[in-house]
Amino acid sequence: MAAEDAGDEQGDAPVASPVTERLADRLAEAGTPARQRLAGYLREFGVVDRAIYAAVATAPTATLDEPMRRLSHAADNSRLWLAIAAGLAIAGGRRGRRAAVVGTVSIGVTSALVNLGVKPLYARQRPDRAGAGVPGQRQVPMPSSSSFPSGPSAAGFAFATAVGREMPWVGSGLRFAAAAVAYSRVHTGVHFPGDTVVGSLIGAGTGQAVAGLMDRSARKPLP
Repeated sequence: MAAEDAGDEQGDAPVASPVTERLADRLAEAGTPARQRLAGYLREFGVVDRAIYAAVATAPTATLDEPMRRLSHAADNSRLWLAIAAGLAIAGGRRGRRAAVVGTVSIGVTSALVNLGVKPLYARQRPDRAGAGVPGQRQVPMPSSSSFPSGPSAAGFAFATAVGREMPWVGSGLRFAAAAVAYSRVHTGVHFPGDTVVGSLIGAGTGQAVAGLMDRSARKPLP
């Protein structure tokens, strides 16, 4: 069910041609001026994406390293979000139970979309943590699935967005937590920033759609 980066630990692999560069190459082949400009933007975005990853990897953050590693690990297989859903169901009354159900369903739908729909289309290899110099004390196991997009980022924002439809004040805090999880994936070296940004957008959109559909279904009068 969890929208997670599937796979066991593997050694850090060289970076394949980034998603943005492959898309840019396809656009450039079309030859039109507008697509040529878009291709240029995509290539530059890829440069910025890798530069930010390298900057985070080499930043001296001894105080942050352990909390980010623990947070990233807690979000594996959406354990963090499922634990929060259980808490909402137990202590949140009727609204909390509904929020927990909607949030959990959103994670499941996002998992299918990310792992079965998007990841197979763009087989981006994981970052080269050793080459980038990511400190060992902040590392978590490197998943073997495609790096793009980030499953944990998608799961977090899907859950936070869906819960926020039912409990706005809780959703605000969950969005902050989801953003922290997304950053932790970069901090620990298993994702490029662009992977987490796109994953977060997919999760937020999917969570909004699932919550809206479930809300309309619940309000629909019986025949």
